[in-house]
Amino acid sequence: KEKKLIIAITMSTDTGVSLPSYEEDQGSKLIRKAKEAPFVPVGIAGFAAIVAYGLYKLKSRGNTKMSIHLIHMRVAAQGFVVGAMTVGMGYSMYREFWAKPKP
Repeated sequence: KEKKLIIAITMSTDTGVSLPSYEEDQGSKLIRKAKEAPFVPVGIAGFAAIVAYGLYKLKSRGNTKMSIHLIHMRVAAQGFVVGAMTVGMGYSMYREFWAKPKP
């Protein structure tokens, strides 16, 4: 039988930057990111709600074609996300430029 030799090569990662001694788990990372940009979760939730509503209304769309119904739901979902991003950007600009206390 043939034995394979495995050689481990380690590279130096010392860049002069010290990393914290703890790893951030997914829950706390999500909460931190949501606090930094609060309208991102709002946009995601609105998108999911519009998609769910569109799927719910799929049966009772009347004589509207399926493609037209799906296009309307896509436009509504994208519009909500773009609106949430715009409001979030305005909010962050307000916090950064106008709500900041003057030194």
